[in-house]
Amino acid sequence: MGDEKARRIDDALSSLVSALIPTLPDEDEAFVEARHDEGLELARRILEKHENSSGASDVNHVSDLIKQKLWRENDAPDKAVQYSNLYSRLLTQPVLSQKWAILYLLHQLAGPLHGGGEHSQAPSPQPGPGYLPPNNNSRRPKILAESEKEERRRDRLQPSPGDTLDDGSSSAPLPRLPARDSENRSKPARDEGVDRSSSTGVGPNLAPLTTIQDSSHAANINSEKPSESDLLRDLPFTLQGLSSTNLPFTSASTLSLPPTLPLPVISLLYTLAEPSLLYRSLSDFVQSRDEGLIGQSLRSAIGNELRCYLGLIATLEGEIRRAVASLDENEARVRIGKAGVTLKRCVVWTREATMGLRLMSLMAEKSKSKKGGQLISMIHAFSTSYGDPFVSAFAERMLAHITKPFYDMLRQWVYDGELSDPYHEFLVIEQAHESNWARDTNPRRLAANSVWEDKYKLDDSMIPSIITEDFARKIFLIGKSLNFIRYGCGDSAWVEAYSKDASMELRYGDTATLETSIDKAYRTTMARLIHLMDDKFKLFDHLNALKKYLLLGQGDFIALLMESLSSYLDRPAGSQYRHTLTGQLEHAIRGSNAQYDSPDVLRRLDARLLELSHGEIGWDVFTLDYKIDAPVDVVLTPWANKQYLVIFNFLWRIKRVEFALGSTWRRCMTGARGVLASVDDKVGRDWKTARCCIAEMIHFVNQLQYYILFEVIEASWGQLQAAIVKPGCTLDDLIDAHTKYLEAITHKGLLGSARSTTTGSREDSFTSQLHYILKAMLAYKDTVDGLYSLSVAEFTRRQEFAAKIETRTAQGKWGITEKDDDDSLRSSSPTPGARGGDHASNRKSGGGAASRETTDSPIPSITLGLMDDQMLPTLRMRLWDLQADFRARLNVLLGDLSVQPDVDMKFLGVVMNFNDVYHPKRRRKGEGGARRTEKDRRTQGTHAGDASIKGGGGGSTDVGSESVMGSGSGRGRGVKVEEEEQQSQR
Repeated sequence: MGDEKARRIDDALSSLVSALIPTLPDEDEAFVEARHDEGLELARRILEKHENSSGASDVNHVSDLIKQKLWRENDAPDKAVQYSNLYSRLLTQPVLSQKWAILYLLHQLAGPLHGGGEHSQAPSPQPGPGYLPPNNNSRRPKILAESEKEERRRDRLQPSPGDTLDDGSSSAPLPRLPARDSENRSKPARDEGVDRSSSTGVGPNLAPLTTIQDSSHAANINSEKPSESDLLRDLPFTLQGLSSTNLPFTSASTLSLPPTLPLPVISLLYTLAEPSLLYRSLSDFVQSRDEGLIGQSLRSAIGNELRCYLGLIATLEGEIRRAVASLDENEARVRIGKAGVTLKRCVVWTREATMGLRLMSLMAEKSKSKKGGQLISMIHAFSTSYGDPFVSAFAERMLAHITKPFYDMLRQWVYDGELSDPYHEFLVIEQAHESNWARDTNPRRLAANSVWEDKYKLDDSMIPSIITEDFARKIFLIGKSLNFIRYGCGDSAWVEAYSKDASMELRYGDTATLETSIDKAYRTTMARLIHLMDDKFKLFDHLNALKKYLLLGQGDFIALLMESLSSYLDRPAGSQYRHTLTGQLEHAIRGSNAQYDSPDVLRRLDARLLELSHGEIGWDVFTLDYKIDAPVDVVLTPWANKQYLVIFNFLWRIKRVEFALGSTWRRCMTGARGVLASVDDKVGRDWKTARCCIAEMIHFVNQLQYYILFEVIEASWGQLQAAIVKPGCTLDDLIDAHTKYLEAITHKGLLGSARSTTTGSREDSFTSQLHYILKAMLAYKDTVDGLYSLSVAEFTRRQEFAAKIETRTAQGKWGITEKDDDDSLRSSSPTPGARGGDHASNRKSGGGAASRETTDSPIPSITLGLMDDQMLPTLRMRLWDLQADFRARLNVLLGDLSVQPDVDMKFLGVVMNFNDVYHPKRRRKGEGGARRTEKDRRTQGTHAGDASIKGGGGGSTDVGSESVMGSGSGRGRGVKVEEEEQQSQR
């Protein structure tokens, strides 16, 4: 088999030499055969030399060299394209296993010694290696001229002497045969005295060829200082960042290279210098100090990678020592590549380690301005943002080590509810109580003083990218709930038992286990917290109690409380006493269904007075209060209590107006069948108008109460209950639902809009408009009470006049005298002059008969009649103005409701004006309360002696001297007249 292979090789070489060495005409056959044998021998020596070479093969690199040569020597790209096609076909041949050897042989043969092509017949002027001169000397001049042209063309394309061909993978450069120019011709070759004319002179030319090539290559290697073997001996120290004899470090970031080395070696040393410099900088980074657990973990991870790098350097150093020890000193300097270790191989061996050092250096540089979760996110970005598998795998390996402190803190937070973060690297931060007040600007949280709201906060900047934002919020809620259960609810025993049962190790990469454990912990802690708030602290019972008592849901209790307090609240605010109010509150509780509520709920209900102001009465300062303790104050915060207080005061004011109008309506209906029917000829039209207006006001108040109590409060309460019973409800969800509940009541209950949507003025808000409307209704009610008192006084006067007539008739006297008729005429049309003259005549008479008749007259005094006749026009004007003001303000309110986006608020306007008796008016921007205020001043200016109108109390029927707003004095005067009427009837 071996003989067959050798024969095939000889046949192939013989055919190749025959094709490459041309046959000239008129040549001797023996000379041609001898030249063929010499060429065949040269080819065998080249093959044997190649077999003895220890360099690695790179078929692609040799192919690139051949292609570059074809591009240099041919102007057109046809040759290069043709070669590419042939090369692709060669690669597809499975039979040929030595493709690199074939291409290398062809490349060597195509060098300056080749004789193919159109210039193959042109011999060089002097014998070069591989050149066989023809026997025909007659053609030398012509061939010489052609060869000189060829030599000049090749001189332009030929590389400089001493260049080497880099095969990219072999240990030593591929030797190139010397060029044909005179500088590359060996002087010993000329001294040998080669006989070119001899037909057998081919043999002497071949021996010097090999000698010259090997000796020149050895001389080039020996001329390099330091040699490659010396560089390899120093390389392990350099890669460790240590100075050596040939490669010293002049500074922390500078490596000095020998200036005598050729550029290819310098390029290799540049590549090898990079890991050494990176190692020095990373060593300094690892030894530096960082105040942070995750930063220290990063340094530890980089230190582990550097130790692996040192292990690689130790292995490389062992290979270098073994290679150097296998050769003697001279061979080590010349043939170190044959031992298997070269600078190029060291570059290849350290390539992956260099990439790792680059990544760690970049991580170290970026980590200087980051900590905690930011640092984890930065390293995780290398894993997700780069397509290189090496970068991704390296970052994942680093994260597995760096995230250990993070997962330790996470485990303590989600299983113990404790924050173990001394350097503020976790996604949860603990807020200082003093600084929280300065940072928190939310009015709903500003007054909160609880563990739930103030102690911990989620830091979005520290959320690592390995978890999502929703997942981070879930983690935050778990730990905060456990901490609240431990310290806020006093249930630390359950937390400790839960930690022992559910605690498990968390680590990076096990995403499925992490999500499962976090979800389980979330469900468990949330269910336990809601159970404690409901069962132990009765949160839902407190919410229901607030709705019943502060939102006026317990109707019988509110009605009884208002009836029992009405006589006290009509008094000035300074005369109110808390023990009196508390006693009436207890009376209302015992007299209503509130007595069946829980004692814990009833003991929290209290009556108190707001801050007193000058001129206020009891109605203005009375309020109910519901006391809340921890931890229920997490939901029922001080902000929520304030909102409940605002809503109660508003509803209490409406309820007070309803109570006042109802009392007046009952009095009018009762008096219409008795007292008022007797004076119908004098004030009948006034009472008809008053009853119609009071009916409008009662309709308005009833619709407003229905809307707020049922359309707003009940609907919002249903939404709150739906949010509470929702599966997976957390304490934060409960707080948000309760906040939305109060916001819906204040907004839809006409309390939330700070400014009017039409005018933009604060005084035109719904609250302000309702305040003026209710104020006008109370003023109208007090004026009607004054009209009723006037009617009762007129009825009493008539009853006394009739009784006097009967008494005088029984005595046998005239029932009515002429004097009485004159006095009646004067009382019906009094003038200041008449009154003055009458009083003057009485004073001048000195007590005569006229005086006695006046004393005996059935009319006891004319002064009351005069006063009543003066008050009636004033009361009529007052009633008319208040009615007009009420309707004007109601039209504006209906106009504002008609443009509200909320459907329920629009429907309120429709219900109030179901028969289109009102004409809603939309004001232009800039109009509003200013004109109404001026109108109020004009109305009040009509009665110069009237006092300012207050929100509900203490007026008098004497409109010229006291306010018509209150009901205390007027009611007292009316009661006194009724008592006198009853006595006269008896």
